[in-house]
Amino acid sequence: MKKWAALPIGALLVFLLLAAPRSFAAEGMWPLSNLPAAALQKRFGFTPSAKWIEHVQLASVRLAGGCSGSFVSADGLVLSNHHCAVDCLEGLSRPGRNLMGESFYAATREDELKCPAMEVEQLVRRTDVTGAVNRATQSKSGAAYAAARRAATSRLESACVAGHPKRWRCEVVALYHGGQDWLYKYRRYQDVRLVFVPSQSTSFFGGYPDNFNFPRYDFDVSILRVYVDGKPAHTPDYFPMSTTGPKAGELVFTSGNPGATERDDTIAQLQALRYPIFPVLLQVFSHFQGLLEGFSAQSASNARIARGDLFFIDNAIKSFDGQLQALNDRQAFARKAKEEAALRAKVAADPALAGKVGDAWTGIAAAQRRYNAMFLPYLMLVPQGGQGFYSRLYRMAFGIVLGAYERTLPDAQRFAEYRSANLPLLEQQLFSPAPVYRNYDRVRLTSSLTMLRDLMGTDAPIVRTLFATASPAEVAGHAVGGTKLADVAVRKTLWAGGQKAVADSSDPMIALAREVLPYYLEVRKTYDDEVKAPIEANTTKIAQARFALYGTSISPDATFTERLSYGVVKGWKKHGQSVGPFTYVSGLYAHARSYAPLQLSAAWLAAKSRLNPATPMNFVSTNDIVGGNSGSPVIDRDGRLVGLIFDGNLPSLGGAFWYDGKLNRAVSVDSAIIVEALKNVYHANALVKELTGRG
Repeated sequence: MKKWAALPIGALLVFLLLAAPRSFAAEGMWPLSNLPAAALQKRFGFTPSAKWIEHVQLASVRLAGGCSGSFVSADGLVLSNHHCAVDCLEGLSRPGRNLMGESFYAATREDELKCPAMEVEQLVRRTDVTGAVNRATQSKSGAAYAAARRAATSRLESACVAGHPKRWRCEVVALYHGGQDWLYKYRRYQDVRLVFVPSQSTSFFGGYPDNFNFPRYDFDVSILRVYVDGKPAHTPDYFPMSTTGPKAGELVFTSGNPGATERDDTIAQLQALRYPIFPVLLQVFSHFQGLLEGFSAQSASNARIARGDLFFIDNAIKSFDGQLQALNDRQAFARKAKEEAALRAKVAADPALAGKVGDAWTGIAAAQRRYNAMFLPYLMLVPQGGQGFYSRLYRMAFGIVLGAYERTLPDAQRFAEYRSANLPLLEQQLFSPAPVYRNYDRVRLTSSLTMLRDLMGTDAPIVRTLFATASPAEVAGHAVGGTKLADVAVRKTLWAGGQKAVADSSDPMIALAREVLPYYLEVRKTYDDEVKAPIEANTTKIAQARFALYGTSISPDATFTERLSYGVVKGWKKHGQSVGPFTYVSGLYAHARSYAPLQLSAAWLAAKSRLNPATPMNFVSTNDIVGGNSGSPVIDRDGRLVGLIFDGNLPSLGGAFWYDGKLNRAVSVDSAIIVEALKNVYHANALVKELTGRG
């Protein structure tokens, strides 16, 4: 179970390629501009029409926090997973109202709760801009390549937004690792309201032991609604919900936004994942897992506060561990090495191709070695505010400090997240009224600063600066105890005041962020110029060689953008035993125990006699998905929603690197149980009528 934004490296289902183009089973996460229509027609007798494709695009949505979803009514109703709404639930929770631990249903639209910081995005247009980007970056390398690409994409995105960044979000997406560049234009909805969620114990029934396994009995569902000008949005393209779900062997499609795969990465890049990247990530996340478990054990209030973070950290550890085991599979890794050798041989055999590609693999290997050497400071300082600064208050402060610096630069020179077109999402998150828990922040910041010092060493320049006169605990205590950033008005004033306000501020958390800023900029510039730019430039050369050999008969790696995968509802063999494609309500009650994580909620216990024991709960299919697909609709050929993706099985954890159609499975909530549970467990009759047209 993966929420893409919570996990920096992607994970679930894949491919197998030796010297030929990828056409194995139902593998592929296909851009809507390049669906495998011939393969679908040949195997299933179905060819998606232009009208069908447009409808699927407009009915599908992306949750900016890292998930997928879909419109399921004409009045802006959005279906996704419970774990995709965690930030909203935590932001709305207060003492006495625990939306993670309890179910919620808004019986009327007046009862719907506005999420403090949530954005839903609908893809409305796709434009091929490959030529424009290639012309801007032609013959450039290193820092010059990075600057030219940044300037070109910034111009394209700004023109696309056309002065209305609160209505539109535009981004240049590199497909096929730069073989193609597309400009995607999204309609953004920032007024998102909570309509329904079950309790987390219901959505994550079975907990950590059942995660990435099957059989499953989860009701991992959230229902939201998007508003425009205070009224429900009109969304004529939506997926009507099936009351019966799919049948075994049926063709089904998944429309979502897979986060990332490493299927076309070089052997040098995959070796870096084996070491140092995954082992270090496991060390860091295990550190935080122990911290949050200890904090949660102190009181029921602490457990409520840390519940969402602990959920994602547990999930990350299991995911990273599974992916590491997959990469350590010698036979599978040897197949990847043969793939690369075969491609290099084909390129070398064509003098024209060889001249264009050069020794791109060597260039990537050199850049990867540079990244390996700087991975620890990069991890501690850069992604999501830096793992060495695990504190909401600090990340607010750093967003303000970095934002003040970035907004002095022309758009074309800024980091992508600080470009004018992207500021509405950043500001929505920065000014979220969600509650701040100082004690939780103090514990997390103390622990993460201590980890930063211990992992980087006392002689690291940033360590000497931060802890010259005080310990990590003292630095964290002073910053958290003295900051006023818990007040949204203070954050808004500092943001509006820009660099002068930041420079003049005596707030201790702002002061800490100011100390970190030069180290952050140095690490990020080194990464952008010496790692990211050469890898992008050389990967583009390899991608163009693949195009010359195979065209667009292969699907590109995932990029957290709209993709369609197809498959069939089908089980698999596990340790020689057949695993059926469905679980049922009867199995849910048989699987339940009197203790967590197998304890059923009171609502489900009370509803047992009202539920049909033969109703399907969850099902598996051969659809090709990864992290970011959480919340994706599963639809049939008629465009009816028959399921809701929420997980993959255990073999799929190696799916970022290769796809095995015999073993890898996507796991979904069956639409039949969604309808029946809403009606007979939660008594949400108005919602059932809106979803199905029937009460």
